[in-house]
Amino acid sequence: MSEEPKQTNPHLKKTPRPKRRVGLWTYIISIVVALGIGVGGTYWLIGRQVNAQLSSMQQTSKAMKKIESVYETINQNYYKPVNANKLANGAINGMVNSLGDKFSEYMDKSETESLNDTIDSSFSGIGAQVQKSGNYVQIISPIAGTPAKKAGLKPKDIIKAVNGKSVSGKTLTQAVNMMRGKVGTTVKLTIERSGQTFTVSLKRAKIPVTTVDYKLVGGSKKIGYITVSTFSTNTAKEFKTALKALDKKGAKKLVIDMRGNPGGLMTAALKMASIFLKNGKTIMQVEARDGSTEKYTASKKYDGGFKETKPTTVLIDGGSASAAEIFSAALHQSAGVKLVGSQSYGKGTVQTVTTFSDKTEMKITVAKWLTPNGTWINKKGLTPDVKADEPSYASLTVISKVSDLQADKVNSNVKTFQKYLQALGYFKGTVNGYFGDSTTAAVKQYQKHAKLSATGKVDKQTLTKIETELANKISDNDRAYDAAMKLIEKTN
Repeated sequence: MSEEPKQTNPHLKKTPRPKRRVGLWTYIISIVVALGIGVGGTYWLIGRQVNAQLSSMQQTSKAMKKIESVYETINQNYYKPVNANKLANGAINGMVNSLGDKFSEYMDKSETESLNDTIDSSFSGIGAQVQKSGNYVQIISPIAGTPAKKAGLKPKDIIKAVNGKSVSGKTLTQAVNMMRGKVGTTVKLTIERSGQTFTVSLKRAKIPVTTVDYKLVGGSKKIGYITVSTFSTNTAKEFKTALKALDKKGAKKLVIDMRGNPGGLMTAALKMASIFLKNGKTIMQVEARDGSTEKYTASKKYDGGFKETKPTTVLIDGGSASAAEIFSAALHQSAGVKLVGSQSYGKGTVQTVTTFSDKTEMKITVAKWLTPNGTWINKKGLTPDVKADEPSYASLTVISKVSDLQADKVNSNVKTFQKYLQALGYFKGTVNGYFGDSTTAAVKQYQKHAKLSATGKVDKQTLTKIETELANKISDNDRAYDAAMKLIEKTN
């Protein structure tokens, strides 16, 4: 995602759009749109033309003559006047949709402007990457510190409606536009998770875009811990700064956290991966339609001659996609770096985005990207060397209605609430969705612990404190992080 982050500022900064814009872009794309962040995926501009492809499109064929005939018939004979542009856009949409590829899309002017704002700048939103999933929209990963993350939204959550309006039938860009808005305004999302449907309200905010964070951990072991949230314009620069800073602090080993990273600029991934690889080692490959492949290899061109040789481990999960997978696969296969965590997302297709004279754009899949050893990880992802999944309570749904949590009520929110209390060690009864005596007793016990009025009744304050304590427990019991630290300590 080509946002313009400020290295030392955790808050969103508006970056002026370049005065000139290149018309034809080729992306390795994860097609994950950050609601307030933009398009995740891996973008790169290549210096080749597609004149041959365009010229073939311009050649009149029987199929094109048929389309022209239908256009003229409707335009001249429909019982009321028609909008010519609407007809043309409908025909284009039909052709693109006929590909059956959710990563190919035709965007009208407003959608194009929205995409370009996303690529060139930043805006307010809720802070989650999403992709099209069937008729709806699926969350890839919420961004740390954003409304989406704070509200407990999870990877693979399905967004079914925005402010009560279904997103079914909407394009990805249209659905994202429904979720955007002014800072401080509220947006209600209808979420489906594990067969349960609930509503969550979020206040839109300026999304933090610092893409790299780092610190020295492990005490005397001096392990440099680096998190990378997205691959943006300044990410490679921030990353190199982090490595140099950790080196000055005496870091002897590195753990690089790519969890929840939906991707971004491919150039950033190439620059960062090249740092860890010997020159000439393969970072990634691109396989064209005709089966030919182009290799991208480590070199001074990407890393500027700066190399890192410390023992390193990389963390991945189901929210690690596209550019994050390119980086992780490159280090794993070309530098022998171990991967820790859970299966990554699996995005391995290449798209081109063509800008037309009327400022609309079309995005179509044209190739695959492959790992250094030639593996296509699309819909499969990368398999970690050390598997460390999150505890079950880390994926519990958000409780949308406090009013559901009352004595003698039976519903899914009560069941989830019982799991909250169970995870925190207060509920010893059967998790069945019935708010009975055992649940009331657990609530009283928690309220005493939290120094609240021990009524056994759940109000907003009680629920908020429980949710906060559970979130802290999830953070404190990061199995993948612990596994990575254990592994790197043993690595020489």
